[in-house]
Amino acid sequence: MLATAAFLAQPARAQAPNPLLPHNLSPWGMFLNADIVVKGVLVGLAFASLVTWTVWLAKTIELRLASSRARRRIGMLEQGGNLRDAVDACDGDRDAIAQLILSTAREAELSGGVVDDGFKERVALRLERVEAAAARQISRGVGILATIGATAPFVGLFGTVWGIMNSFIGISESHTTNLAVVAPGIAEALLATALGLVAAIPAVVIYNHLARVIAGYRALLGDASAQLLLMISRGKLGRTMSLPHAAE
Repeated sequence: MLATAAFLAQPARAQAPNPLLPHNLSPWGMFLNADIVVKGVLVGLAFASLVTWTVWLAKTIELRLASSRARRRIGMLEQGGNLRDAVDACDGDRDAIAQLILSTAREAELSGGVVDDGFKERVALRLERVEAAAARQISRGVGILATIGATAPFVGLFGTVWGIMNSFIGISESHTTNLAVVAPGIAEALLATALGLVAAIPAVVIYNHLARVIAGYRALLGDASAQLLLMISRGKLGRTMSLPHAAE
């Protein structure tokens, strides 16, 4: 009878939960059980991922609106009107191509309507400055994506190394080589690497996408500048009057 009771008691002991093992091995459970340094790494990577998608949404909307407005302005310039008509069509707007038009008109005002080689060179310099300023403005905030894409995997790797180091310290302190004891800590550490890749890969993809879209927008600015130079080459300035200064 004693042997039978001992045999029946063995499964109960085998099924008893190990107090050294965490009960929740989901990503959220691993985050809660992680070391404070690993938690900090995970929170930082999650914030970086949030920044990436916020920049993507904001810049996508901004670039779409700016490109649509630029195409409409270029279509207006290609209709062959004069510079005065182009200024009137801006109607006080301050978008990039409106700035190009106002800057050209400002130079025409300062030059007294005299169209010569020097005037064309001065207009070209003004247009180049406005294009550069518009490109800097539209690119603002995109550089952080390159930073996230380059550093997030290494930040995640740091969290992994720190977590695995703590796991090996746990092995030494518990005087056991049972993998089941240290596996949760290693899994928590590897979660940092996974989250680092989750933050870095979209950042790189979105950065390359936005770089191509920005290059297309800069090409539109170049097309607008070319249309303005063609307009003044034809002598189509229109009547002169005081004009607002363009931001350069």
